[in-house]
Amino acid sequence: MEKPQGVLVMAYGTPKNPEDVAAYYTHIRGGRPPEERLLRQLQERYRAIGGRSPLYEITRAQAKGIEDALQEGGAGRYKVYLGMKHTAPFLEDAVDEMHRDGIERAVALVLAPHFSKMSVGSYFDRIKSHHGERTPELRYVDHWHDDERFLDFAAERVERELAKFPEDVRDDVRVVFSAHSLPARILREGDPYADQLHESGDEVARRVGLRHWMFGWQSAGRTEDEWLGPDIREVIKDLRRDGHGHILLCPIGFTSDHLEVLYDIDVEAQALARDLDLELRRTESPNADPAFTSALAAVARRRLEEP
Repeated sequence: MEKPQGVLVMAYGTPKNPEDVAAYYTHIRGGRPPEERLLRQLQERYRAIGGRSPLYEITRAQAKGIEDALQEGGAGRYKVYLGMKHTAPFLEDAVDEMHRDGIERAVALVLAPHFSKMSVGSYFDRIKSHHGERTPELRYVDHWHDDERFLDFAAERVERELAKFPEDVRDDVRVVFSAHSLPARILREGDPYADQLHESGDEVARRVGLRHWMFGWQSAGRTEDEWLGPDIREVIKDLRRDGHGHILLCPIGFTSDHLEVLYDIDVEAQALARDLDLELRRTESPNADPAFTSALAAVARRRLEEP
């Protein structure tokens, strides 16, 4: 029987319970424990969304959905492995598991559609550093922001949420596409991240037939660096100042319900919207929707089949 091909699904990771927050934050900071003030702020954010993020369970469900979709083409042809950047099972653990299983060829896929060397690229650097010359042969999916099935899925989510606005205000709804902010120096370095956000947002807008859309950034890090902007909170304020009372956020750079969605949008941005007396909605996260995981399975399969 032919050996299965591997699919290494990679995600950021999240603390599995409140007691893990300090270790998680320390790992993000390269082993440097955070200041007590910063740790308390992060813990407060988790408490505001119910004590913990559902990201781990969602990521596992996404990986299973990808494997289930791949098996539709023939059971046993593919095996999916899950690795996290900042919590167990770590990226390196997944690579070691593939090696023990005798996987000879695999594709590495990050659950983020847009490429930056600081985000997706950092996953690849970790894998390459750990993997060395051992099997399996690894192929990397740099980005999938322009995948037709992904764009169709995102467009359907925008259309579904737009339909929830009263019919008489839909022409006034401003759609804001967002992704995680990164240090602005990536623009000077020719990084494609910002351009890819615009490409995917513009294409979704074309599919939906939007008349008004724009872009914003969210969840910037707490460092002295200049980060990509404008922040979505400033976009919301500017739109209200211009007389618009209905906004739809589409966090197209995120694929799961997690802190950057459940707190930064559903708590923080919604509080701002209430203060400004405007209606703010967001598109539903892809999570483990079969249409979404099937699209990612197709991306992985296509990369494995390339010469």
